[in-house]
Amino acid sequence: MGKLFGTDGIRGVVNAGLDADLAYKVGLAAATVLSKGKKPGEKPLVTIGKDTRISGDLLKGSLIAGLCTAGADVLDLGTLPTPGVAWVTVDEGADAGIVISASHNPFEHNGIKIFNGQGFKLSDELEEKIEDIVLFGHNDVHRKTGGDIGKVSYVAPKASEDYIDHLEGTIDSTLGGLRILVDCANGAASATAARLFDRFSKLRTDVINADPDGVNINEKCGSTHIDGLAAMVKAGGYDIGIAFDGDADRCLAVDELGNLIDGDQIMAACGLDLKAKGRLPGSTIVATVMSNLGLHLYAKEQGMKLECTDVGDRNVLERMLEKGYAIGGEQSGHMIFLEHATTGDGQLTALQMLALLKESGKKASELFGTCPRYPQVLINIPVADNDVKKAVMANPLLAQAIQREEAALNGEGRILVRPSGTEALMRVMVEAKTEDLAQETARRLADLIEKL
Repeated sequence: MGKLFGTDGIRGVVNAGLDADLAYKVGLAAATVLSKGKKPGEKPLVTIGKDTRISGDLLKGSLIAGLCTAGADVLDLGTLPTPGVAWVTVDEGADAGIVISASHNPFEHNGIKIFNGQGFKLSDELEEKIEDIVLFGHNDVHRKTGGDIGKVSYVAPKASEDYIDHLEGTIDSTLGGLRILVDCANGAASATAARLFDRFSKLRTDVINADPDGVNINEKCGSTHIDGLAAMVKAGGYDIGIAFDGDADRCLAVDELGNLIDGDQIMAACGLDLKAKGRLPGSTIVATVMSNLGLHLYAKEQGMKLECTDVGDRNVLERMLEKGYAIGGEQSGHMIFLEHATTGDGQLTALQMLALLKESGKKASELFGTCPRYPQVLINIPVADNDVKKAVMANPLLAQAIQREEAALNGEGRILVRPSGTEALMRVMVEAKTEDLAQETARRLADLIEKL
């Protein structure tokens, strides 16, 4: 992990670690790096979009100032889901795309994530070059003058419509007869979801939490707070409920009974459907080490292979590209359908689920509930900084404790202890045959970490 970039870009509390000055320097550095290799007088083109956080405009203004100062032209996409920015970047032939979002985090947080011209997350090498300029060499960057200064074009309405056109074209179904409830988390999906689902005239759609005010993003709603959606789906007789996170790059759901449909179950159902249609290369799904033991067992029973990477949709994508796989994702709802997208896309995932649900003729509980879910407990332990994370992971007492607990589970569970890549947290995940056993095991490890 670099000093600025984590596993999902730069993250922090605005004006307490992530501020306008830093955003300006990142814009300046990004434009400088992107200008290398350009012909004289040729400017880099950068798209920029954001979610609905109150700090989004503050950071966007500073990023644009930095980009234009170093001679990059900017396409301002306004409020648009993260995967929408990635898609428009490719569609417009831009050199890079920047998203201002902290995804599922509370509103006071924000972040800066950069895509390359192919719509993939920026490479470690380019992130390091940007980082070096921001931290050590921003005063040496040549600031353009006269006509060499970059300019801004405002293309928000057209960009979002083009993105919605793309999403609509990923399925061949009217979705007629389905009745759905969609939770936009008061985030970026508030700008696109209703318009997307309205494209399907025979689909009956109700939308909630689509009234962002800058501070209510992810607040007791969306994919991180799904209980309210579950209750409404069950009480209202909906076929399925869809929940996005703040930047709409992830999607979770609830079935008609109000039961959670997590990323593992989405992958299981969609992967099996692709296999049946001969469109699952290697009969393989790519997941992460956080995926439930139930997915491992289900994939084996259905003749599918499961390859697991380290946590992070970036790692999932790298494996998919390396081996030519079609589908991958995380239990948390980051789903990558590589035929249609270069990154996780919550609205794309929702459409694939709905098309499969319509085609199957089954209830959501029947379709997605066939993949079992072992009881899983996740405990987050706050830590001071990255140095503490490293010290905890290197402590032999932790390694010994994990070994003891794994032996006690006797092969009928899993333990994963890891540092968060985006927050000052250590995470303890335990799966076991019963909820009580998982809770007890996770609590013992969490208590130990707090003492280290």
